[in-house]
Amino acid sequence: GQVQELLRAVQRGSEDRKRSLGRLRRALQNEDTQQKFVRLDGSVRTLTGLFTSSLADLQLEAARCLHELSHSSVPAVAEACLPVTSYLLTYLLGHSLELTELCLYTLGNLIVESEAVRKQLLPQGIIPVLASCIQSPHEAVLEGVGYVLSQLLQAKEAPTEIIPLVLDSALPQHMLQLVCSGLKAGMGAAVEFAWCLHYIICRHKDNVLLLALGAVPALTSLLLDLASQIPQDAPEGLELLVCPVLRCLGNLLAQTGCQGQDGRLLIALFLILQCFLQQHPFLVQECLWLLNNLTADDPFSCSALLSLDLLPALLQLLTCSQMGTVLVLTVLCNMAEKGQFQCQQLLQQPLLAQLLPLLTLPDPEAVGQCLELLHLLFLHCPEAAADFTRQGGHQALEQHQSTPELQERAQALLDVVRQPPGA
Repeated sequence: GQVQELLRAVQRGSEDRKRSLGRLRRALQNEDTQQKFVRLDGSVRTLTGLFTSSLADLQLEAARCLHELSHSSVPAVAEACLPVTSYLLTYLLGHSLELTELCLYTLGNLIVESEAVRKQLLPQGIIPVLASCIQSPHEAVLEGVGYVLSQLLQAKEAPTEIIPLVLDSALPQHMLQLVCSGLKAGMGAAVEFAWCLHYIICRHKDNVLLLALGAVPALTSLLLDLASQIPQDAPEGLELLVCPVLRCLGNLLAQTGCQGQDGRLLIALFLILQCFLQQHPFLVQECLWLLNNLTADDPFSCSALLSLDLLPALLQLLTCSQMGTVLVLTVLCNMAEKGQFQCQQLLQQPLLAQLLPLLTLPDPEAVGQCLELLHLLFLHCPEAAADFTRQGGHQALEQHQSTPELQERAQALLDVVRQPPGA
Protein backbone atom coordinates (compact mmCIF):
# COMPACT_ATOMS: atom_id res chain seq x y z
CA GLY A 1 0.00 0.00 0.00
CA GLN A 2 1.38 3.29 1.20
CA VAL A 3 5.00 2.06 1.38
CA GLN A 4 4.83 0.79 -2.19
CA GLU A 5 3.44 4.16 -3.31
CA LEU A 6 6.34 5.96 -1.64
CA LEU A 7 8.87 3.64 -3.29
CA ARG A 8 7.25 4.09 -6.70
CA ALA A 9 7.28 7.87 -6.36
CA VAL A 10 11.00 7.74 -5.59
CA GLN A 11 11.69 5.28 -8.44
CA ARG A 12 9.67 7.18 -11.05
CA GLY A 13 11.30 10.42 -10.21
CA SER A 14 7.96 12.01 -11.03
CA GLU A 15 7.24 15.28 -9.19
CA ASP A 16 10.06 16.43 -6.98
CA ARG A 17 12.25 13.43 -6.22
CA LYS A 18 13.82 15.09 -3.23
CA ARG A 19 10.39 15.69 -1.71
CA SER A 20 9.42 12.03 -2.30
CA LEU A 21 12.61 10.96 -0.51
CA GLY A 22 11.74 13.28 2.37
CA ARG A 23 8.31 11.64 2.68
CA LEU A 24 9.92 8.21 2.57
CA ARG A 25 12.41 9.22 5.27
CA ARG A 26 9.61 10.31 7.62
CA ALA A 27 7.72 7.07 6.95
CA LEU A 28 10.83 5.03 7.74
CA GLN A 29 10.84 6.34 11.30
CA ASN A 30 8.24 3.63 11.96
CA GLU A 31 9.49 0.08 12.75
CA ASP A 32 6.65 -1.55 10.84
CA THR A 33 7.28 0.54 7.74
CA GLN A 34 11.00 -0.26 7.85
CA GLN A 35 10.26 -4.00 7.66
CA LYS A 36 7.69 -3.59 4.90
CA PHE A 37 10.07 -1.40 2.91
CA VAL A 38 13.01 -3.84 2.88
CA ARG A 39 10.69 -6.66 1.75
CA LEU A 40 9.70 -4.72 -1.38
CA ASP A 41 11.53 -5.76 -4.50
CA GLY A 42 14.29 -3.34 -5.47
CA SER A 43 13.74 -1.06 -2.48
CA VAL A 44 17.29 -1.01 -1.12
CA ARG A 45 18.70 -1.06 -4.67
CA THR A 46 16.74 2.11 -5.46
CA LEU A 47 18.00 3.85 -2.30
CA THR A 48 21.55 2.75 -3.08
CA GLY A 49 21.26 4.21 -6.57
CA LEU A 50 20.18 7.58 -5.18
CA PHE A 51 22.77 7.42 -2.40
CA THR A 52 25.51 7.06 -5.04
CA SER A 53 23.98 9.78 -7.23
CA SER A 54 26.09 12.74 -8.28
CA LEU A 55 23.37 15.14 -7.09
CA ALA A 56 24.41 16.15 -3.58
CA ASP A 57 20.93 16.96 -2.26
CA LEU A 58 19.46 13.63 -3.44
CA GLN A 59 22.47 11.79 -2.07
CA LEU A 60 22.04 13.40 1.36
CA GLU A 61 18.30 12.69 1.49
CA ALA A 62 18.91 9.03 0.51
CA ALA A 63 21.60 8.84 3.22
CA ARG A 64 19.00 10.07 5.74
CA CYS A 65 16.62 7.29 4.63
CA LEU A 66 19.36 4.69 5.13
CA HIS A 67 20.10 6.18 8.54
CA GLU A 68 16.43 5.74 9.53
CA LEU A 69 16.59 2.11 8.37
CA SER A 70 19.71 1.51 10.44
CA HIS A 71 17.76 2.36 13.62
CA SER A 72 15.72 -0.84 13.25
CA SER A 73 16.30 -3.44 15.94
CA VAL A 74 15.31 -6.22 13.51
CA PRO A 75 18.42 -7.99 12.14
CA ALA A 76 16.65 -8.67 8.81
CA VAL A 77 16.46 -4.91 8.18
CA ALA A 78 20.18 -4.45 8.92
CA GLU A 79 20.98 -7.40 6.63
CA ALA A 80 18.89 -5.89 3.82
CA CYS A 81 21.37 -2.99 3.96
CA LEU A 82 24.41 -5.24 3.26
CA PRO A 83 24.72 -4.06 -0.38
CA VAL A 84 25.24 -0.48 0.75
CA THR A 85 28.08 -0.94 3.28
CA SER A 86 30.92 -0.51 0.80
CA TYR A 87 29.43 2.83 -0.36
CA LEU A 88 28.98 3.97 3.24
CA LEU A 89 32.70 3.35 3.76
CA THR A 90 33.63 5.16 0.54
CA TYR A 91 31.72 8.31 1.51
CA LEU A 92 33.31 8.42 4.94
CA LEU A 93 36.31 9.94 3.23
CA GLY A 94 34.28 12.43 1.17
CA HIS A 95 34.09 16.20 1.55
CA SER A 96 30.61 16.66 2.98
CA LEU A 97 30.72 16.76 6.78
CA GLU A 98 27.02 16.05 7.10
CA LEU A 99 27.28 13.03 4.80
CA THR A 100 30.33 11.69 6.66
CA GLU A 101 28.50 11.99 9.96
CA LEU A 102 25.36 10.27 8.60
CA CYS A 103 27.45 7.43 7.17
CA LEU A 104 29.27 6.93 10.48
CA TYR A 105 26.12 6.68 12.59
CA THR A 106 24.41 4.48 9.98
CA LEU A 107 27.39 2.08 10.07
CA GLY A 108 27.50 2.13 13.88
CA ASN A 109 23.79 1.26 14.09
CA LEU A 110 24.08 -1.57 11.53
CA ILE A 111 27.10 -2.99 13.37
CA VAL A 112 25.10 -3.28 16.60
CA GLU A 113 22.32 -5.30 14.99
CA SER A 114 24.08 -7.68 12.64
CA GLU A 115 27.08 -9.95 12.76
CA ALA A 116 26.73 -10.39 8.98
CA VAL A 117 27.31 -6.65 8.55
CA ARG A 118 30.39 -6.74 10.81
CA LYS A 119 31.80 -9.75 8.95
CA GLN A 120 31.39 -7.93 5.64
CA LEU A 121 32.87 -4.63 6.83
CA LEU A 122 36.20 -6.06 8.02
CA PRO A 123 37.42 -7.29 4.59
CA GLN A 124 35.96 -4.10 3.05
CA GLY A 125 38.54 -2.21 5.12
CA ILE A 126 36.53 -0.48 7.83
CA ILE A 127 39.51 -0.38 10.21
CA PRO A 128 41.89 1.51 7.85
CA VAL A 129 39.04 3.86 6.87
CA LEU A 130 38.36 4.67 10.54
CA ALA A 131 42.10 5.17 11.06
CA SER A 132 41.93 7.89 8.38
CA CYS A 133 38.75 9.45 9.78
CA ILE A 134 40.17 9.67 13.31
CA GLN A 135 42.58 12.28 11.98
CA SER A 136 39.70 14.62 11.07
CA PRO A 137 39.79 18.07 12.69
CA HIS A 138 36.00 17.98 13.20
CA GLU A 139 34.65 17.08 16.62
CA ALA A 140 31.39 15.69 15.15
CA VAL A 141 33.30 13.29 12.88
CA LEU A 142 35.54 12.17 15.74
CA GLU A 143 32.51 11.44 17.92
CA GLY A 144 31.01 9.39 15.10
CA VAL A 145 34.25 7.41 14.66
CA GLY A 146 34.24 6.73 18.42
CA TYR A 147 30.66 5.49 18.20
CA VAL A 148 31.42 3.08 15.32
CA LEU A 149 34.56 1.77 17.01
CA SER A 150 32.89 1.24 20.35
CA GLN A 151 30.15 -0.82 18.65
CA LEU A 152 32.77 -2.94 16.86
CA LEU A 153 34.81 -3.46 20.03
CA GLN A 154 31.75 -4.65 21.99
CA ALA A 155 30.85 -7.31 19.41
CA LYS A 156 31.05 -10.87 20.70
CA GLU A 157 33.72 -11.76 18.13
CA ALA A 158 35.82 -8.67 18.94
CA PRO A 159 38.58 -10.40 20.97
CA THR A 160 39.53 -12.73 18.11
CA GLU A 161 38.54 -10.84 14.96
CA ILE A 162 38.40 -7.11 15.60
CA ILE A 163 40.75 -6.09 18.43
CA PRO A 164 43.87 -7.56 16.71
CA LEU A 165 43.10 -5.48 13.57
CA VAL A 166 42.56 -2.33 15.63
CA LEU A 167 45.84 -2.87 17.49
CA ASP A 168 47.65 -3.34 14.17
CA SER A 169 46.39 0.03 12.90
CA ALA A 170 47.22 3.62 13.77
CA LEU A 171 44.01 3.85 15.85
CA PRO A 172 45.37 3.16 19.36
CA GLN A 173 47.85 6.06 19.44
CA HIS A 174 45.22 8.50 18.10
CA MET A 175 42.63 7.21 20.56
CA LEU A 176 45.00 7.70 23.47
CA GLN A 177 45.89 11.23 22.29
CA LEU A 178 42.23 12.20 21.91
CA VAL A 179 41.29 10.84 25.33
CA CYS A 180 44.16 12.69 26.95
CA SER A 181 43.30 15.99 25.25
CA GLY A 182 39.63 15.63 26.23
CA LEU A 183 39.64 18.75 28.38
CA LYS A 184 41.06 20.91 25.62
CA ALA A 185 39.61 19.32 22.47
CA GLY A 186 36.17 17.79 22.79
CA MET A 187 34.66 15.96 25.70
CA GLY A 188 32.22 13.95 23.52
CA ALA A 189 34.92 12.26 21.42
CA ALA A 190 37.19 11.76 24.44
CA VAL A 191 34.41 9.89 26.27
CA GLU A 192 33.73 7.61 23.26
CA PHE A 193 37.41 6.76 22.80
CA ALA A 194 37.97 6.22 26.53
CA TRP A 195 35.27 3.52 26.40
CA CYS A 196 36.93 2.10 23.27
CA LEU A 197 40.22 1.77 25.15
CA HIS A 198 38.36 0.18 28.05
CA TYR A 199 36.80 -2.47 25.75
CA ILE A 200 40.24 -3.28 24.32
CA ILE A 201 41.94 -3.47 27.73
CA CYS A 202 39.34 -5.65 29.42
CA ARG A 203 38.82 -8.03 26.48
CA HIS A 204 42.44 -8.39 25.43
CA LYS A 205 44.73 -10.10 27.89
CA ASP A 206 48.02 -8.80 26.71
CA ASN A 207 48.13 -5.03 26.38
CA VAL A 208 51.81 -4.71 25.50
CA LEU A 209 51.05 -2.25 22.71
CA LEU A 210 49.09 0.19 24.86
CA LEU A 211 51.75 -0.03 27.56
CA ALA A 212 54.44 0.66 24.97
CA LEU A 213 52.45 3.71 23.82
CA GLY A 214 52.71 4.99 27.41
CA ALA A 215 49.05 4.46 28.34
CA VAL A 216 49.72 4.23 32.10
CA PRO A 217 51.64 7.52 32.48
CA ALA A 218 49.34 9.26 29.95
CA LEU A 219 46.13 8.23 31.71
CA THR A 220 47.67 8.93 35.13
CA SER A 221 48.55 12.45 34.10
CA LEU A 222 45.05 12.89 32.62
CA LEU A 223 43.52 11.91 35.96
CA LEU A 224 45.80 14.42 37.72
CA ASP A 225 44.57 17.11 35.30
CA LEU A 226 40.95 16.12 35.79
CA ALA A 227 41.34 16.20 39.57
CA SER A 228 42.92 19.66 39.45
CA GLN A 229 39.93 20.94 37.43
CA ILE A 230 37.39 19.63 39.85
CA PRO A 231 37.01 22.14 42.68
CA GLN A 232 36.89 25.29 40.52
CA ASP A 233 35.31 24.79 37.15
CA ALA A 234 34.58 21.17 36.36
CA PRO A 235 33.25 21.11 32.78
CA GLU A 236 29.79 19.64 32.19
CA GLY A 237 29.81 15.84 31.94
CA LEU A 238 33.29 15.44 33.43
CA GLU A 239 32.13 12.32 35.32
CA LEU A 240 31.38 10.63 31.97
CA LEU A 241 35.08 10.84 31.06
CA VAL A 242 36.41 10.05 34.55
CA CYS A 243 34.56 6.70 34.68
CA PRO A 244 36.17 4.89 31.69
CA VAL A 245 39.59 6.47 32.42
CA LEU A 246 39.53 5.02 35.95
CA ARG A 247 38.58 1.63 34.51
CA CYS A 248 41.33 1.67 31.89
CA LEU A 249 43.97 2.55 34.44
CA GLY A 250 42.65 0.09 37.04
CA ASN A 251 42.67 -2.79 34.56
CA LEU A 252 46.07 -1.94 33.07
CA LEU A 253 47.58 -1.85 36.56
CA ALA A 254 45.90 -5.14 37.47
CA GLN A 255 47.19 -6.81 34.32
CA THR A 256 50.76 -5.58 34.42
CA GLY A 257 51.45 -5.42 38.11
CA CYS A 258 53.32 -2.23 37.14
CA GLN A 259 52.47 0.31 39.79
CA GLY A 260 51.80 4.00 39.85
CA GLN A 261 54.72 4.85 42.16
CA ASP A 262 53.16 8.28 42.23
CA GLY A 263 51.59 9.60 45.42
CA ARG A 264 49.89 12.33 43.39
CA LEU A 265 47.64 9.71 41.79
CA LEU A 266 46.32 8.76 45.24
CA ILE A 267 45.61 12.41 46.08
CA ALA A 268 43.84 12.83 42.71
CA LEU A 269 41.69 9.77 43.43
CA PHE A 270 40.56 11.18 46.76
CA LEU A 271 39.79 14.58 45.22
CA ILE A 272 37.64 12.84 42.60
CA LEU A 273 35.99 10.72 45.31
CA GLN A 274 35.05 13.73 47.41
CA CYS A 275 33.81 15.73 44.47
CA PHE A 276 31.53 13.07 43.01
CA LEU A 277 30.41 11.26 46.17
CA GLN A 278 27.06 13.09 46.36
CA GLN A 279 25.95 13.54 42.73
CA HIS A 280 27.59 10.54 41.06
CA PRO A 281 28.04 7.80 43.67
CA PHE A 282 28.73 5.21 40.92
CA LEU A 283 32.19 6.77 40.56
CA VAL A 284 33.08 5.90 44.15
CA GLN A 285 33.39 2.20 43.42
CA GLU A 286 35.34 2.95 40.22
CA CYS A 287 37.87 4.93 42.31
CA LEU A 288 37.99 2.25 44.99
CA TRP A 289 38.53 -0.48 42.38
CA LEU A 290 41.58 1.43 41.09
CA LEU A 291 42.76 2.02 44.66
CA ASN A 292 42.46 -1.72 45.31
CA ASN A 293 44.60 -2.50 42.25
CA LEU A 294 47.14 0.13 43.30
CA THR A 295 47.51 -1.25 46.81
CA ALA A 296 47.22 -4.98 46.03
CA ASP A 297 50.90 -5.83 45.51
CA ASP A 298 52.46 -2.47 46.09
CA PRO A 299 54.06 -1.49 49.41
CA PHE A 300 54.70 2.02 48.01
CA SER A 301 50.99 2.86 47.59
CA CYS A 302 50.16 1.39 51.00
CA SER A 303 52.83 3.55 52.67
CA ALA A 304 51.76 6.60 50.66
CA LEU A 305 48.15 6.21 51.84
CA LEU A 306 49.46 6.49 55.39
CA SER A 307 52.12 9.18 54.89
CA LEU A 308 49.71 11.40 52.91
CA ASP A 309 47.18 11.00 55.74
CA LEU A 310 44.47 9.66 53.43
CA LEU A 311 43.32 6.93 55.81
CA PRO A 312 40.59 8.99 57.57
CA ALA A 313 39.08 9.86 54.17
CA LEU A 314 39.15 6.17 53.20
CA LEU A 315 37.44 5.11 56.43
CA GLN A 316 34.65 7.64 55.82
CA LEU A 317 33.72 5.58 52.76
CA LEU A 318 33.23 2.39 54.77
CA THR A 319 29.45 2.75 54.69
CA CYS A 320 28.94 4.56 51.36
CA SER A 321 27.34 1.59 49.55
CA GLN A 322 27.27 -2.20 49.65
CA MET A 323 29.96 -2.54 46.97
CA GLY A 324 31.89 0.40 48.47
CA THR A 325 32.05 -1.31 51.87
CA VAL A 326 33.56 -4.46 50.35
CA LEU A 327 36.13 -2.48 48.33
CA VAL A 328 37.22 -0.28 51.26
CA LEU A 329 37.67 -3.41 53.40
CA THR A 330 39.69 -4.99 50.58
CA VAL A 331 42.02 -1.97 50.41
CA LEU A 332 42.41 -2.11 54.22
CA CYS A 333 43.29 -5.82 53.92
CA ASN A 334 45.88 -4.97 51.25
CA MET A 335 47.46 -2.59 53.76
CA ALA A 336 47.19 -4.91 56.78
CA GLU A 337 48.90 -7.70 54.82
CA LYS A 338 52.06 -5.61 54.66
CA GLY A 339 52.74 -6.27 58.35
CA GLN A 340 52.94 -4.93 61.86
CA PHE A 341 53.76 -1.28 61.14
CA GLN A 342 50.78 -0.87 58.78
CA CYS A 343 48.46 -2.66 61.22
CA GLN A 344 49.55 -0.38 64.08
CA GLN A 345 48.84 2.66 61.90
CA LEU A 346 45.39 1.30 61.05
CA LEU A 347 44.65 0.67 64.74
CA GLN A 348 45.52 4.26 65.64
CA GLN A 349 42.27 5.14 63.88
CA PRO A 350 39.05 4.10 65.68
CA LEU A 351 39.01 1.16 63.24
CA LEU A 352 37.76 -1.62 65.52
CA ALA A 353 34.77 0.48 66.56
CA GLN A 354 33.93 1.01 62.87
CA LEU A 355 34.24 -2.69 62.05
CA LEU A 356 31.84 -3.88 64.76
CA PRO A 357 28.60 -2.66 63.10
CA LEU A 358 29.79 -4.12 59.76
CA LEU A 359 29.73 -7.60 61.32
CA THR A 360 25.95 -7.32 61.59
CA LEU A 361 25.44 -6.55 57.88
CA PRO A 362 23.25 -8.93 55.85
CA ASP A 363 25.91 -9.07 53.10
CA PRO A 364 28.15 -12.16 53.55
CA GLU A 365 30.80 -10.73 51.22
CA ALA A 366 31.26 -7.63 53.38
CA VAL A 367 31.24 -9.68 56.61
CA GLY A 368 33.76 -12.13 55.10
CA GLN A 369 36.10 -9.29 54.14
CA CYS A 370 35.69 -7.83 57.63
CA LEU A 371 36.67 -11.17 59.21
CA GLU A 372 39.71 -11.31 56.90
CA LEU A 373 40.80 -7.84 58.07
CA LEU A 374 40.37 -8.77 61.75
CA HIS A 375 42.43 -11.92 61.17
CA LEU A 376 45.32 -9.84 59.74
CA LEU A 377 45.11 -7.25 62.53
CA PHE A 378 45.14 -9.92 65.29
CA LEU A 379 47.96 -11.77 63.54
CA HIS A 380 50.28 -8.75 63.39
CA CYS A 381 49.05 -6.96 66.54
CA PRO A 382 47.83 -9.55 69.08
CA GLU A 383 46.92 -6.78 71.56
CA ALA A 384 44.13 -5.74 69.14
CA ALA A 385 42.24 -8.96 69.98
CA ALA A 386 41.89 -7.95 73.65
CA ASP A 387 40.81 -4.47 72.62
CA PHE A 388 38.20 -5.98 70.30
CA THR A 389 36.81 -8.15 73.11
CA ARG A 390 36.52 -5.14 75.42
CA GLN A 391 34.34 -3.49 72.78
CA GLY A 392 32.01 -6.51 72.69
CA GLY A 393 33.53 -8.08 69.60
CA HIS A 394 33.07 -11.71 70.59
CA GLN A 395 29.25 -11.36 70.62
CA ALA A 396 29.43 -10.00 67.09
CA LEU A 397 31.56 -13.00 66.03
CA GLU A 398 29.29 -15.53 67.74
CA GLN A 399 26.41 -14.58 65.42
CA HIS A 400 28.31 -16.07 62.50
CA GLN A 401 29.04 -19.48 64.01
CA SER A 402 26.02 -20.83 62.15
CA THR A 403 26.54 -19.09 58.78
CA PRO A 404 27.97 -21.87 56.55
CA GLU A 405 30.37 -19.75 54.46
CA LEU A 406 31.57 -17.70 57.46
CA GLN A 407 31.57 -20.12 60.40
CA GLU A 408 35.15 -21.39 60.04
CA ARG A 409 36.64 -17.90 59.93
CA ALA A 410 34.41 -16.66 62.75
CA GLN A 411 35.38 -19.67 64.90
CA ALA A 412 39.10 -19.13 64.23
CA LEU A 413 38.79 -15.50 65.38
CA LEU A 414 36.79 -16.49 68.46
CA ASP A 415 39.59 -18.89 69.40
CA VAL A 416 42.08 -16.01 69.20
CA VAL A 417 39.83 -13.62 71.12
CA ARG A 418 39.19 -16.13 73.95
CA GLN A 419 42.87 -16.85 74.57
CA PRO A 420 44.10 -15.43 77.88
CA PRO A 421 46.43 -12.44 77.40
CA GLY A 422 50.05 -13.44 76.92
CA ALA A 423 49.12 -17.00 75.96
